[in-house]
Parts: sequence; structure tokens; C-alpha cells
Amino acid sequence: MGSFRTNISSSTSFTLTGFPEMGGLEHCLAALLLLLYSISILGNTLILFIIKEEQSLHQPMYYFLSLLSVNDLGVSFSTLPTVLAALCFHALETPFDACLSQMFFIHFFSWTESGILLAMSYDRYIAICNPLRYSTVLTDACVAHIGISIITRSFCMVFPLPFLLKRLPFCKANMLTHAYCLHPDLIRLPCGDTTLNSMYGLFIVISAFGLDSVFILLSYVLILRSVLAIASREERLKTLNTCVSHICAVLIFYVPMVSVSMVHRFGKHAPEYVHKFMSLVYLFVPPMLNPIIYSIKTKEIRRRLRKMLLGAKL
Repeated sequence: MGSFRTNISSSTSFTLTGFPEMGGLEHCLAALLLLLYSISILGNTLILFIIKEEQSLHQPMYYFLSLLSVNDLGVSFSTLPTVLAALCFHALETPFDACLSQMFFIHFFSWTESGILLAMSYDRYIAICNPLRYSTVLTDACVAHIGISIITRSFCMVFPLPFLLKRLPFCKANMLTHAYCLHPDLIRLPCGDTTLNSMYGLFIVISAFGLDSVFILLSYVLILRSVLAIASREERLKTLNTCVSHICAVLIFYVPMVSVSMVHRFGKHAPEYVHKFMSLVYLFVPPMLNPIIYSIKTKEIRRRLRKMLLGAKL
């Protein structure tokens, strides 16, 4: 029995799953996912290039957007190898340490994105509620400190997760429910007591996503109060329009995340493809839509894109 309950970290691998119930449509799905990856990688790379080249975009708001684009590239590259390997080549086996590494980076970038969205909401709050202090509050040094704080917080929160898993014995079938490794998926497999893993996972979810979403909501309550104090309707709409891109980014990040949590908690009898689809939406949609939204809503980025695509000086 002792040899059976061996620690998986020494030798065993995990088995990823694709979409086995889709029949012969796996390659169509793989092509779709490859297209989404391409849009995400190309779009975020273009955003970074345009912000670097366009002097008028060297402002705190766009520094945070650059950080968001780098983070979205990280999300895409974290999931790309195993997702395409599973769907295109049916390479479903992944070593234990590789799975833990992927889990670390997926969750690290998720926590980082939440922090970046909070920082962007603070930027909008200062710009609208205290516009005269904007340049003195959000200096380059302040933006750099905020960025470093976000990355440090995410790293410190996610760093214990692999070690909490490595201490446990695994003696069940090592079959994961996705084509990538997630902490909620992995803690179902050990034979040992996973109470500490579950409690720590809940703690970091509440302390990161929970607090971030509350502070984002609070910032928009204060922004809305300030906007409603503006006499001109046209000026109110113009001011709110500067927040549209960020509001969309917040919604496309938090709505899929909450939906995945609700499906996992209350939709246990839902078909397997529902769980897989919701998880794919959570990981694939924000990195793809963020550059599209900011390209549409930001005049400088839109103008530079037209110039690059049409070769005309606009």
C-alpha cells in the first residue's frame, strides 16, 4: 500500500483532456483556437509597438495598458503548448513538474491581470476626480512602483501553490478535465488531506479577486459621483467615454471568471463540454478582446493602425 501511495512528483505524469465528445471536430476547434491565439498575440504585440513608438501615448494610462498587453501575451503563451498539443497531436501526457509550472504561470498571470485592472481604475479615478493632480500623483516612478507591486503580490500569492501540491501523495487516476493545468483541477486528485490547499486557494481568491473587484467598483462609484456633478450633459458623456475601454476590459475578465466559478459550483450535472467551454472563454477571450477594444476606442492607436495598414499619413 505504501508503494501504491507514492508521491507523484517523483515519476508520474498527468493526462490532459481535449474534447473527446466532439467526434471529428477536434481539428476545427484547434484551428479556431489557433486563430484566437494569433489574434491575441498579434493584437497585443501591435499595442506594445504602437505605445512604444507613439510619443503621445507615453502616459500612465497607456503604461498600464502596456503591462496588460504583456500579461495577456503571458496568458496566451502559458496555455498554447498543451492546448494545441492535445487537440492537434493528441499528446495528452504532461510531466508533473511541467504541469505545476503551467499552473503557476496561468494563475500568476490571472492574478496579475486583476491587479492591473485595479491600477487602471485608480488611473481613471485620479484623471476624472482629481485632474489637476494627475501628473503629480501618477508620475513615471509611481507607475513603476505600482507595476512592481502588482507583480510581487501575484508572485507571492501563487508561489506556495506548487509546493502545497508536491507534499501530497497521488494515488488516483491522474486525469485532468482540461487541456491545461489549473489548481482547482489538480487538488481533486491527491489521496491526502487537501484542506490546506483548498483554504489557501480560497484565501488568495478572496484577497486578490475579491478585494480588487470591490476597489474597482468603489472607484467607479466615486467616478460616477464626480461625473454627475458636471453640469453639461455633453461633458458628462465625454468624461464617461474615457472609461469605456477599461469597463469593457473589467467585464470580459471578471464575467467569465465568475461564470466558471458558478458552473463549477452549481453546474456539476451540466455536460462536460459546458465546463470546458467556459474555461476556454475565461482564458482565451480577455487576451483576444483587450487589444481589439483599446484599438477601437483609442484614437491615437486607431490612427497609427490605419497608418500601418494603409501606408498613408493620417
